[in-house]
Formats: sequence, structure tokens, C-alpha cells
Amino acid sequence: MTSTNAEPEAAQLSFADLQIHPKVLQAVADVGYETPSPIQAATIPAMLAGSDVVGLAQTGTGKTAAFAIPILSKIDTSSRITQALVLAPTRELALQVAEAFSRYGAHLSVNVLPIYGGSPYGPQMSGLKRGAQVVVGTPGRVIDHLEKGSLDLSHLDYLVLDEADEMLQMGFAEDVERI
Repeated sequence: MTSTNAEPEAAQLSFADLQIHPKVLQAVADVGYETPSPIQAATIPAMLAGSDVVGLAQTGTGKTAAFAIPILSKIDTSSRITQALVLAPTRELALQVAEAFSRYGAHLSVNVLPIYGGSPYGPQMSGLKRGAQVVVGTPGRVIDHLEKGSLDLSHLDYLVLDEADEMLQMGFAEDVERI
């Protein structure tokens, strides 16, 4: 497992140096990113190499891109099975992360589905039935879909615990372990 603790100094690499998928690189350029932040420069190559990563960085340093870019670079877009699950402590963060995945995957045929409580099951179940390579959800709603049989994680390649410290503080440790 690789552990990255991003320091605030600027990275000297370009995103092209990181060997990300060309269509993801195009989307990264579209959103205006030119050089990776320290957490991105440390995390992206490790994840592309297949390493497990624990990334620590301050808010606003690009942590979401640090895990979304390599996941999208490796995802099998020809398959509709769920290959990546991102757990987030709140629906707001789940929506924000899903939107980021959609932006960075804009030139790929990738389906990203946010699932969270306080929202009707119908559209989420329809989205899961259609197939979503990336699911971003809150622990409780993910468990609900697992219990209903509408979410299959048997082919999962990536699991991200976004804001893991916050999830633990909010009492989600048992739910995360269950998932």
C-alpha cells in the first residue's frame, strides 16, 4: 500500500507525464488543469500501477481528481458492470464527487451514478439496472441497494473512502465495514 501525504509545494510534472488515458487527459485540459497538485502527482501514478493508496491532503488540493483520474483511465467502458465505488459521508459530497467523475470522464462512454438517501429509489434503481461503471454513494443507501440486490459489487476494482475521517466521526465505521 502506498501512503501519500501531499506537501503544499507545486508539482513539476504535467498531466501528460502521468500516463493517463488520452480522453481523460483531454477532459482534464478542458476543465483548465495544467499541472497536477502534489497529491495528484503522488497518487495518480501509484493508482495507475495498481497500488492501494491512502492519500492525505488539505481541502482544495485536488483529492477528488487524484483518485478519479486514474480510475477513469483504467475503467473498462465496454462493460456496464460497477467497477468503482466511492463512499462519501454526505449526499452533497456524493453529488459533488459524481459531478467531478462526469467532468473528468466527459470524453469517455462512462456512466457515473450518485446514490444517496433522501432521494427516491426509482431513478437510482433504473440507473443501476442500465449499468454504471462508477457508483458514488452514502454508506446507508449503498447498503440499501446491496440488500435489495440492485447493486452488485462482485466485479469491483476500486473502492474509495472519500473523507474517511469524517465518515468515522459520523458513526459510519460499521456501515463501511459491512459494505
